[in-house]
Amino acid sequence: METWYFLDSGEKSPAYNMALDEKLMDWHRAKLIPPVVRFYGWDPATLSVGYFQKAEKEIDFEAVKKHGLGFVRRPTGGRGVLHEDELTYSVIVSEEHPAMPETVTEAYRVLSEGLLEGFRDLGLQAEFSIPRTEEDKNKLKQPRSAVCFDAPSWYELVVEGRKIAGSAQTRQKGVILQHGSIILSLDEDKLFDVFKYPNERVRKRMQKAFRNKAVAIEELTEKPITIPMMKDAFKNGFEKALNIQLEPLTLTADMEQEVNELMEQKYDKPEWNFKA
Repeated sequence: METWYFLDSGEKSPAYNMALDEKLMDWHRAKLIPPVVRFYGWDPATLSVGYFQKAEKEIDFEAVKKHGLGFVRRPTGGRGVLHEDELTYSVIVSEEHPAMPETVTEAYRVLSEGLLEGFRDLGLQAEFSIPRTEEDKNKLKQPRSAVCFDAPSWYELVVEGRKIAGSAQTRQKGVILQHGSIILSLDEDKLFDVFKYPNERVRKRMQKAFRNKAVAIEELTEKPITIPMMKDAFKNGFEKALNIQLEPLTLTADMEQEVNELMEQKYDKPEWNFKA
């Protein structure tokens, strides 16, 4: 059984969270560390947008400020995510790893098996979404909404047809980063407040439709679920699905310094976060 590292970095700032994911890729590429599974949270609660999103066009920054939210652009694609009462995960592994398929979609499926096992550990009957019709596939290419949880993509996790986890992936210089949100509870009004709409009627229509497309864990189970319970379940899930043993990673002072430097040079900069 292969040993990977496991890092629970706790609740950190938006810029720190993205900088640490990128530095884990750098360290793994340099063979300083094995593949890594990381869990984290956000302080403050944060709106993140995908690498290609047009933030000024799609985001209502007055609402972001009103709700006291942080803001950051991810190095991965996808759409806007409100990170609040959730467990965020990331997986960093080489493209050359024998367990990693060549295609992005199939690698996504392999890594997301850890999420599937984690949901089952919590007693939820999650399954992979697989767009079957041409219409469904076209919706993925041209999403109608800037909200991530508005529709499931290939191999994302759904329960009773509603999306329960949202993930995104990037590959940089031979290393895969996949990260995503596993939502415990969701403030739907706050989520829809921070996006721009042509008018209030459109917002209400999209918000109503959203309820049929996305769901949080607490809506699906009568037993109380906590973030620590989720951490245990998904840690076990990744170990089982990937046939690995997770060993704790403790960042050195030098590593922390590298993360802070990248945070200041990149993820804290308006040039990165507000680029067109």
